[in-house]
Amino acid sequence: MQLPILHPKPGQTADLVAGLAPTGDARPLPVDAGEMRARGWDAVDVVFVTGDAYVDHPSFAMAILGRVLEAAGFRVGILSQPDWRSCEPWRAFGRPRLFFAVSAGNMDSMINHYTASRKVRNSDAYSPGGRIGLRPDRATLSYCQRAREAYKGVPVIAGGVEASLRRLAHYDYWSDKVRRSILLDCKADLLVYGMGEDAILEIARRLADGETVRDLWDMRGVAYRLGAKDSPPEGLLELPSFEQVRDDKLAFAEATRRIHDETNPYNARPLLQRHGDQAVVTTSPPLPVSQAGMDSIYALTYTRRPHPSYTEPIPAFEMIKDSVTIMRGCFGGCTFCSITTHQGRIIQSRSKDSILSEVEAMAAGPQFKGTISDIGGPTANMYQMKCTRPEVEAVCRRQSCVHPKICKLLGTDHGPLIEVMKEARTSPGVKRVLIASGIRMDLAQLSPEYMRELTEHHVGGHLKVAPEHTDPEVLARMRKPQSDDFERFSQAFRKASREAGKEQYLVPYFIASHPGSDLGAMIDLAVFLKRNGYKPDQVQDFIPAPFDVATAMYYTGVDPFTKQPVHVAKGLKDRQMQRALMQFFKPENYFEVRRALQRAGRSDLIGSGCDALIPDRAPPEALAARRRKADRALRPDHVHTVPAGERRKRSRKESRRAPGAGYRPDRKS
Repeated sequence: MQLPILHPKPGQTADLVAGLAPTGDARPLPVDAGEMRARGWDAVDVVFVTGDAYVDHPSFAMAILGRVLEAAGFRVGILSQPDWRSCEPWRAFGRPRLFFAVSAGNMDSMINHYTASRKVRNSDAYSPGGRIGLRPDRATLSYCQRAREAYKGVPVIAGGVEASLRRLAHYDYWSDKVRRSILLDCKADLLVYGMGEDAILEIARRLADGETVRDLWDMRGVAYRLGAKDSPPEGLLELPSFEQVRDDKLAFAEATRRIHDETNPYNARPLLQRHGDQAVVTTSPPLPVSQAGMDSIYALTYTRRPHPSYTEPIPAFEMIKDSVTIMRGCFGGCTFCSITTHQGRIIQSRSKDSILSEVEAMAAGPQFKGTISDIGGPTANMYQMKCTRPEVEAVCRRQSCVHPKICKLLGTDHGPLIEVMKEARTSPGVKRVLIASGIRMDLAQLSPEYMRELTEHHVGGHLKVAPEHTDPEVLARMRKPQSDDFERFSQAFRKASREAGKEQYLVPYFIASHPGSDLGAMIDLAVFLKRNGYKPDQVQDFIPAPFDVATAMYYTGVDPFTKQPVHVAKGLKDRQMQRALMQFFKPENYFEVRRALQRAGRSDLIGSGCDALIPDRAPPEALAARRRKADRALRPDHVHTVPAGERRKRSRKESRRAPGAGYRPDRKS
């Protein structure tokens, strides 16, 4: 079979969603047969299966994709957090006319469930009440399996973050092995990667017109399976096979390099990776959504609320309910972040009128309190920034537009963003507009006017920034600016705050155990924190997410682009010491910090010196914390403690662990 390999024109965008008009129907999409019939439907065209609670807000994928299909005239049912132990929930709407659309949710289900220490998280921000256990481990696999069981012959289309980041052979941190493409394990008919508005609309229209799933193999941003008898299209770039990357770490590193070299939608080639007698083909990345398309997406009818059937708050919604998304994508290319690989490196921005219309609609709502919690996206200050030479962008394979230094062809004008900020805060009913998305500090310093506007009007006392580390080698591995960039920004921020007559502070975020970071680097970071008076309440512990460049470093011990060795902290004790060093001031971390300093030969930092991180003698609080830890280790219920008032006898059937559950979902705490 021969498929065309598309070469778009420089600057070309996707426009299928442009021009979609809102239906005006303020009801949420149906979640059961009763709501389906209330709309006068006897069936649906698409059943959208999601691992998240159904929130009809444009920060949630199921809301955007469902409303896009609705605006195009399709009937959509939302199957939210179904019980995966049976296929009966998949029959709630009857047989869908076109397909099942399956997503694990806004996060990879394994990252959603487990910490960097591989312990079960105590809450799920995308579930009502923050309860755990409402979705399975590797949810895409279970959901696709149940969809196939429910109705034979109905196409199953997998998408979302989990499917995107696992579309090819990948390292899985939780099983500590290389797993094959999720497409082969979930047995979906097609996998959509990246942002899915244009793709899901094209799939629905073409299937409705009588085409088959196989006809969809010419789409951008999809992955499909080739059988032993299928011939691959011409022009594909072949990656090392699954067997090669599983058995040879250098082959894994090389595959990672080739994959990330093919992420620019204007020049990326389709990829092929063999898995035994099968193969997975990923077509070229989707084109960025045009501004008209972005405006159409966010102008659709949303209730901006969770489905009314929920009686408990949904933490993720509570955090973003008063925020406004103004753009998507990121050209930073940080090696530990999946945003660039999922949303794309090309910034896709809404128009100012579109943003202000949403602000005005929010302000007119009865539950609005006057404060917009955030205007931003993956970053706060990349709005409408783009390459100034489209013909160069069309051939560029650079991994980051801002590392090792800002590209001279990158347009960094903050003017359009400043206009949006000014007009948003003067909209009727709006008292304050805050910036909660991360500030790209190297870009912000290029615009003194932006720094003035930010500090004078848009900081609620504290501003979050992400310098991530202080060690030059670690920062280079991350593709982040050197530490003096943070120091310059800090000085500029304090100066601008003083001129605005405000006392405001930075809240810096740092990462422990990132590839390249050893005890010496973490000790230097701890000394930096002490000298500057920073006491971080939260610590980011590096989690090797599928598909990331930093994950390849973690697994292989080499940089996939240079093939040079990289230090990796893999042992649990090593990771605990790095984490403790970032919070050296906490008494419960005393013994971990002391062990780290002694191991690194830095006992000079124990005592009463100016740079000393801990005193000679353990404080009473440290001894008490060690006793509590020892007590917990001896108890049979040391992971989760059930309050006495909630204890009850369970039947043998209730206590039995469900196959594939991943953890015990019947726990009450």
